[in-house]
Amino acid sequence: MIKKQKGTYDLYGSDAKKWLVITNLIDTIAEKYNYDFIRTPIFEASELFHRGLGENTDIVSKETYDFKDRSQRMITLRPEGTAGIVRSYIENKMYGDANQPKKLYYYGPMFRYERPQSGRNREFYQFGFEVLGSDDPMIDAEVISLAVNIIKLSGLEKIKVNINSLGDKQTRDIYRNEITNYFKPYINDLCDDCKIRLEKNPLRILDCKVDHELEIMKKAPKIINYLTQDSKTRFELVQKYLKILNIDFEVNSNIVRGLDYYNHTVFEIEVKLPDVGAQNVICGGGRYNNLVIELGGPETPCIGFAFGFDRFLLMLEQSEIKLPINQQIDAYIMYVNEEEKSSAIAIAQDLRMAGLKIDLETMNRNLKSQFKQADRLNSKLLIILNSEDLKNGNVQIKNNITKKEELVELNYLLHYLEEQLNDIEEQSCCDNDCNCDIHDFEQE
Repeated sequence: MIKKQKGTYDLYGSDAKKWLVITNLIDTIAEKYNYDFIRTPIFEASELFHRGLGENTDIVSKETYDFKDRSQRMITLRPEGTAGIVRSYIENKMYGDANQPKKLYYYGPMFRYERPQSGRNREFYQFGFEVLGSDDPMIDAEVISLAVNIIKLSGLEKIKVNINSLGDKQTRDIYRNEITNYFKPYINDLCDDCKIRLEKNPLRILDCKVDHELEIMKKAPKIINYLTQDSKTRFELVQKYLKILNIDFEVNSNIVRGLDYYNHTVFEIEVKLPDVGAQNVICGGGRYNNLVIELGGPETPCIGFAFGFDRFLLMLEQSEIKLPINQQIDAYIMYVNEEEKSSAIAIAQDLRMAGLKIDLETMNRNLKSQFKQADRLNSKLLIILNSEDLKNGNVQIKNNITKKEELVELNYLLHYLEEQLNDIEEQSCCDNDCNCDIHDFEQE
């Protein structure tokens, strides 16, 4: 038997329906914030990620799936979404449109070769939002509030928003020198990765998951104390706008993010869950004003964030959040002979084209077994066919909730079913079955 590859998974059943609920939420909130959907290729030229993310980042140096295609071109399966969107922005000359900034969102599979663990796989789904073309600190605050709203609408209320500023180039140059001089005397106390980072990318030491509890890490210089006046003023404006938006936050000087392209505002959002342990960051992002020009485009300020679907669904499960999953069908069509089967096929086609969720018998089961199958499918209504009724232009309808049965003319069938389904909908609300805010939000 051929099995799936390590670090991958099959998404089906109720988990697939949860995935669809979240994507529907993303589509809905993106529309309300006026973001346009974008889809970029799953694989790109390796140079895109090596230049865009940084040669010395853990992702590029350890985790990317790089290979040569049949024409000997170096190809990489995308490990994140931002670089591909920036490449598309440049290649398609979106910067030339009169409509600016470009507000884009995406979701799709990403790939990283790392050790699989709970909520973290080698193939994983990510969704994110990007704003390209605006340097207004207000956009930074709006983007953070958008991420917070997605989390809270899903039902996760206990969150913590951590923000930091990496400042401008002058800030980072000064701070890089300070942090290098600080850690050099302690090089033997650092993990092997951080010893390399000290030479190539010292800011990444602050993001180390191995050494983060060391006393030297806690006493390390804070970049917030090295911000230029312009960077400091900008960061103060971001905080001002977050307060206007009623977003609670904390300034955390240890947030540097894992990629080289970030500058100025960076942020992470944690979910407070006892069972997730250290891996409780559900969302991260920040400003990347130099990435477009680094990849060959014009100078363009940008900001964005990303969520991992897998971690999102895991945290919903651990928080016992029930999403509004529709596990019901509108009607199940039952029959026992070939003549009735032909009518069942035609009726199913007409009702489906009218917008109803319909299933019908396909396993040659007897009526008793078909009733059981209808229950397994949570069918609201049953359409029971028999030859005598069909000759008279009628079908038997059973309300599978009230158990009421009625003989209905075929010509009146659609209207009757819609009335019955409306009555059922009024008697039962999604909010009785879920404890998130998605249903109410989508009805607004």
